[in-house]
Amino acid sequence: MTAITNPGEKKMVLVSGRAHPELAKEIAQELGCEVLPTSAYTFANGETYVRYEESVRGADAFVIQSHPAPINEWVMEQLIMIDSLKRASARSITVVSPFYPYARQDKKHKGREPISARLVADLYKTAGADRLMSVDLHTAQIQGFFDGPVDHLMAIPLLAEHVRDQVEDISNITVVSPDTGRVRVAEQWAELLGGAPLAFVHKTRDINVPNKAVSKTVVGNVEGRTCVLIDDMIDTGGTISGAVKVLTDNGAKDVIIAATHPVFSDPAVERLSQSGASEVVVTNTLPVGKDHQFENLTVLSIAPLLARAIKEVFDEGSVTSLFNGRSN
Repeated sequence: MTAITNPGEKKMVLVSGRAHPELAKEIAQELGCEVLPTSAYTFANGETYVRYEESVRGADAFVIQSHPAPINEWVMEQLIMIDSLKRASARSITVVSPFYPYARQDKKHKGREPISARLVADLYKTAGADRLMSVDLHTAQIQGFFDGPVDHLMAIPLLAEHVRDQVEDISNITVVSPDTGRVRVAEQWAELLGGAPLAFVHKTRDINVPNKAVSKTVVGNVEGRTCVLIDDMIDTGGTISGAVKVLTDNGAKDVIIAATHPVFSDPAVERLSQSGASEVVVTNTLPVGKDHQFENLTVLSIAPLLARAIKEVFDEGSVTSLFNGRSN
């Protein structure tokens, strides 16, 4: 069954890009349907072609696409998918981007820079999207870039539950933010881990050099404690690995890294596997291929959360009810 209908006779279809079809299949399985059959291929010059094999007229369409490297190819494919749905008379179009593309470019650090996260939102809207759904945005302000409803989902409860199951004594946990900018997120973690104390790593960053920050010292008590080092994404792994070293140098008993988005650009796998962290926990918002897996890596499925959110939107329910009314 490729479409779902509800008592109001509305029809829902799931469509997926080629970046991470496994996630789309997991979501479809959770919903009890199948991903809409789609013909998609790339011409010799790099152009993308998309056509749906079944009618989407009058349907509420959910366009699922992850954005690993090469990110620009998958962004363009998703835009073409949206345009195809609009021209095929879909009733509504919801963009499902678990990892929002260009999220780090959400403000100007210096003159003559773009705000590319806003540009992506404008592109989605211009292509024909009515709604946007994403998981753990780099900054909450990105919700305001899209001119329409935005469902900002949180993977923190999923990750925190896993950590609770792995740590024998949760009273000995300290939640560590990799910088001062994510302290509010760390507070949500602390609440889910029984009121754990907080610490943060002080780091410096050269805005002229991408993917490079230096972790210098830790503020807070970590000696003899299990530190849960949290972040929204891990790209090259330099910052998070440096933070692990700072924590262990300050007497941390153990360090668990927990992040939502496994970007894992080289040399992230090498750095993480040699960082000294006992476990690295991520979700599958992005595909983690065999070449990006290592011994102490755990990948949790985000599909059940996305499926529940899609069902709430389709049934005109409440997405925030999934998080007890809380929003980021």
